Amino acid sequence: MRPFDVGGASASTPTTDFVSTYEDVTRVRVEDPGRFARLAATRRRRTVADTDGTMMIVAADHPARGALGVGSRGQAMASRSELLDRLREALAVPGVDGVLGTADILEDLMVMGALEDKIVFASMNRGGLQGSSWEIEDRFTAYDAASIKAGGFDGGKMLTRIDLDDDRTPFILEASATAVSELARHELIAMVEPFMSSRPGGPGTKIVNDLSPEAVIRSIHIAQGLGTTSAYTWLKLPAVDDMERVMDSTTLPTLILGGDPANDDPIALRASWKRALDRPNVRGLVVGRTLLYPAGDDVTAAVRASVEMIR
Repeated sequence: MRPFDVGGASASTPTTDFVSTYEDVTRVRVEDPGRFARLAATRRRRTVADTDGTMMIVAADHPARGALGVGSRGQAMASRSELLDRLREALAVPGVDGVLGTADILEDLMVMGALEDKIVFASMNRGGLQGSSWEIEDRFTAYDAASIKAGGFDGGKMLTRIDLDDDRTPFILEASATAVSELARHELIAMVEPFMSSRPGGPGTKIVNDLSPEAVIRSIHIAQGLGTTSAYTWLKLPAVDDMERVMDSTTLPTLILGGDPANDDPIALRASWKRALDRPNVRGLVVGRTLLYPAGDDVTAAVRASVEMIR
């Protein structure tokens, strides 16, 4: 990956507060950890209201759930420096509005100047570690509403998987409802990512999300009823068959997620995004591994093609 220059400083943020190497990032963490809060307070912001009605958001919160694989590459996201290189390359593509991540990644990007003039969504629940026996009970181990507000970010995202055969499901529903209410109290977007999920192989086997239109519609109705208000709730949904009928189940603004690089044909996947984007309440894409680790490994080309799709 090519190196990046630090840039995009706001009038109130001296460029000397930014660093250009990953060694410098570590040095700041040792010598001046308060710099992250100072940079958050002075960061040049662009909000959702500043967009043209659609958003291209790059997702980077998989590693915090122990999910490091991309397709057949089981450790693709293991190198933090490579991931940050790819993120910075993606965020530099014109038309990319922002990023979704956990605190470790967002702070690395912030101190390197990559969050200037970007929309930022903070990932909230990463406790459902990939492959764990308790995966469905996805505890809120990352940002909360107060820290998202303090960081000057735009909202929080929560994964909400619903397994009707797992009695831990009510926990995630209650936790997500609380997060929706607390985010709304701070006038922040609650980005809810619901799935009807199950373990078809029995207890201890892999969780599978049901991507039939009927299951996605059911998950939408459950998700949009969470919390004391839906005024600030957005949905993050897969592009599935019959999106006209699926999106008729909600009035909530919706962003389409990226899909599974291991199973999805890239051409068919992009076609499914395009069909979903034709629906009036679909307002953009939130895509991670598919764009950061694309076939052919050309991050800029993959991101640019996605930006052109939604503009």
